[in-house]
Amino acid sequence: MTQKQLTEKAIDLLKELISIPSFSKEEDKTAEAIQNWFTFFSIPFTRENNNVYAKNKFWNDGKPTLLLNSHHDTVKPNQGYTKDPFDPHIEDGKLYGLGSNDAGGCLVSLLATFTHFYANENLSHNILMVASAEEENAGKNSLRGLLPNLPKIDVALVGEPTLMNLAIAEKGLLVFDAVVKGTPSHAAHPNEDNAIYNTIKVLEWFKNYTFNKTSEVLGEVKLTVTQINAGNQHNVVPSQVDLVLDVRVNDKYTNQEIATILKSEAPCELKERSLRLNSSSIDKNHALVQSGIALGRTTYGSPTLSDQAALTCQSLKLGPGDSTRSHSANEYIYIHEIEEGIDLYIEILEGFLAP
Repeated sequence: MTQKQLTEKAIDLLKELISIPSFSKEEDKTAEAIQNWFTFFSIPFTRENNNVYAKNKFWNDGKPTLLLNSHHDTVKPNQGYTKDPFDPHIEDGKLYGLGSNDAGGCLVSLLATFTHFYANENLSHNILMVASAEEENAGKNSLRGLLPNLPKIDVALVGEPTLMNLAIAEKGLLVFDAVVKGTPSHAAHPNEDNAIYNTIKVLEWFKNYTFNKTSEVLGEVKLTVTQINAGNQHNVVPSQVDLVLDVRVNDKYTNQEIATILKSEAPCELKERSLRLNSSSIDKNHALVQSGIALGRTTYGSPTLSDQAALTCQSLKLGPGDSTRSHSANEYIYIHEIEEGIDLYIEILEGFLAP
């Protein structure tokens, strides 16, 4: 099969994936469609829950392993849709449909790329292709849950929309529940310890707080208060105000370090929900990155999370499509982005996988 034919088949698969609802934890039918891809090309595969993965034909345990990964689950369509989110159709060169950009275009492009290299006997690395589930909700049966059953991974290429530029770092995420306390009372009586008024100073503290270490690629750690809740009656001063903090962590800190700093310094009670979504990165001088730079691709730091957060090895985020379209109404990806994405993936890996 020619590369052009492989690309056409990848686009057909993307249309099929769009037509199948595949919300996180409900990806069983898209997993079957991906299995059918491997079956068509006579590639042995394994399915665990709704994750589907395969190894290249000439796997050699003595070689390092390159992971190719993207996900086939989607968020639910938002109320802004004016087009059927499950109707894959092309208008003005754009393929519309839920999951087309995030991350169906990346997934089918990586599947085509893996298939292109599958039977190549002379590669510097093994290739492990994983079409993962539950990425959007970081679920227990996502790539994170699959990793203990996979071979050791030395470097990863994670498919997310980056306009085929090289995201060499990705911010981690920490969410905190914060509590500002006070003295409950009847609204008619004086109260110098009103929890809502106490919250004003706490909000100012969070608004003005900065972390010392700035990343060359990812910039500063970003702390944002995103939710606030208190009270249930007009005439009762509540005993506490509940806040939620969203903290985007650069590659100069671990999530544990951020949690330790904030819990010791913040003027209120804090409890982190999870420490597992750490930042990730790859050395700019890594051969995989340099292969992309040699083809004119630029490097940058990504503020959005992906399955990279589950990995402990160096990882690069790269894929067709534009991250700003993700989770938007009437989501789409250009057909030419998929075509160019497959070409670039193959060219980058040809440079990287040469023995």
